[in-house]
Amino acid sequence: MPTVTLCRSGAKAYLVDIFVKRTRAAKGDLVVGVGFGAQFALYISCVRYLWRRKKENCYALFLLTYITVLFSVEFLFIAVEAQTVQMIYIDHRDYPGGPWAFFLATQDAAVNVIFYATLFVLTFLSDMLVLWRCWVIWAAEGRESIAYLAITFPSIVLLGSFGQPIHLESVNIIISILIITRLLMYRRRLLANVPGAYAAHYISVVTIVVESSALYSVFAVLFLITYAIGQPSSQIWLGVASATQQIAGYLIIYRLADGTAWKADTMRLSSIVVSGMRFNNLGLDESVMTEAPSRHTIDLGGAQMKGQKGAVGR
Repeated sequence: MPTVTLCRSGAKAYLVDIFVKRTRAAKGDLVVGVGFGAQFALYISCVRYLWRRKKENCYALFLLTYITVLFSVEFLFIAVEAQTVQMIYIDHRDYPGGPWAFFLATQDAAVNVIFYATLFVLTFLSDMLVLWRCWVIWAAEGRESIAYLAITFPSIVLLGSFGQPIHLESVNIIISILIITRLLMYRRRLLANVPGAYAAHYISVVTIVVESSALYSVFAVLFLITYAIGQPSSQIWLGVASATQQIAGYLIIYRLADGTAWKADTMRLSSIVVSGMRFNNLGLDESVMTEAPSRHTIDLGGAQMKGQKGAVGR
């Protein structure tokens, strides 16, 4: 039986090639599949929540349409990605130069064009959602001009990255930094003026992570670093980043449907409550102040807002 002897450099190249194939074909697909399962569960939860609130929440139908489009594009992305892997590693595995050479040589194939198109649409829609949340959070004090100024740079980067999914990764990172910075500023101010039990819901670590889409930004940074240095593991981080991007969006929408997300008047309502507490000077404890919104109506320039239990700032 003939034996094949590889030189040291040839053996190393062979092992590297096998590692690349395993990374791209197996590990990447596994991560994408698991991520899609998590997205499906969150999508169903959001749909049920939004459908029940479609009459009382003016944004419910819009958000329902948004997540349905997002999930549909994600489903197409998963299907195309699976077809691409089949073509590269099964149907044309004997292509001269190997599977990766085949992939590079067939960039204009319909399946690859759809792959990049769906990836771009997913990233663009997700960035638009987080950009809107950035504006809302920066406008929470009522200073909309500052909010527009804050989103100017990421908006320019977003438009400048049109058609380039990899460059869009940086947009979300920039927006996340802006949101985290603003929420930390609010956190310091609220903790200094409002009892912890009253303000914890809007300035907790979980709130900051969800509202800023930090979950996705962490893996996007890992992908960009490994991609820049040419590491095959970048394909794994790309799969994780793609999945967490959609998961982060669903978590934001779930908070919006639940009425617990930040709104453009959250800090203004908090200021009204604090001012009222100081004016009355009744020496209320935290439990009374937490329950107070459920028993009062706040007049905001002619428009009355009836507080709901534990819902101030929603």
